[in-house]
Amino acid sequence: MILPVSSYNPDFLFKNNHFNTIYRTLFQNLEIKYIRKRLELEDGDFMDLDFSLVNSSKIAIVIHGLEGSSNSNYIKSLTSVLNNHNFDVVAINLRGCSGELNRKLSSYHSGKTDDLDKVIRFIQSDYSYDEINLIGFSLGGNMILKYLGEQIYDTHSIIKSAVTVSAPCDLKGSSVELSKFWNNLYMKRFLISLKKKLIIKSKQFPDSFLEIEKIKNARNFFDLDNLYTAPAHGFKDAFDYWEKSSSKQFIPHIKTPALLITSKDDPFLSRSCIPVEEAKKNPDFTLELTNHGGHVGFNSSLSTSNNHWLENRIIDFLSNS
Repeated sequence: MILPVSSYNPDFLFKNNHFNTIYRTLFQNLEIKYIRKRLELEDGDFMDLDFSLVNSSKIAIVIHGLEGSSNSNYIKSLTSVLNNHNFDVVAINLRGCSGELNRKLSSYHSGKTDDLDKVIRFIQSDYSYDEINLIGFSLGGNMILKYLGEQIYDTHSIIKSAVTVSAPCDLKGSSVELSKFWNNLYMKRFLISLKKKLIIKSKQFPDSFLEIEKIKNARNFFDLDNLYTAPAHGFKDAFDYWEKSSSKQFIPHIKTPALLITSKDDPFLSRSCIPVEEAKKNPDFTLELTNHGGHVGFNSSLSTSNNHWLENRIIDFLSNS
């Protein structure tokens, strides 16, 4: 369903989508004392999980966006608020995102739901929570929506609810949007981080298909997904990866209470990323479409104490689902 009215009404400065997008990254910073646990995977790789515990009977599994981590400001801010509302938190660092490069040539991508499933199974088997909730930002949001809609894992029944924020439900549309001139700053930032990792991987795996010069010359996600993401993860090319990993097609099959908070002015997302028709047809999936918010922004005010609309909205959905 589509939420008819959102309570999000930011101050004037945050009606600028770019300012709203970058504000949290540049000006908000909390320290969270995580307890790190390494989850060893069957394929010989690992993921680092960062726990922030308050001895609760309920836990939120939180997933960052592209090239984010448990140290991203939006993750730390949400973790603090969740803890204050009696939720334990485990912040997933997807493969290669914890500050230590992962061991395999492959790493993570928007549709790699088997890694999310491994974390859920680990929490289910090693802990005794009454409820498990999922929260994902951007890439992590797409992963969660795809996971819930795939209906191929037997862990769905233990997930109480899920909230996703600024999810690129159509990966091709988002990739095209980010390649536009006015998003050049964001694209450059992503490319610097991704290229650095891929150059290290090309040296780590000298007999692989990776070529340093081609990596250095990549200009956008189409180039990088063709050069690395697709061949490293079993896709034919970037288009095949985008098509199979986009969550939009899976939303009609979601049966877990799920909320997507996304903004009309998100500079990262095309119109095709906003699943309006899918939301109309699925009563278990709620779309909250705001006029402002930027990408993973949703800041309201320069006042730190009055700037938790997004976190409070997430808490409200988790508590009332």
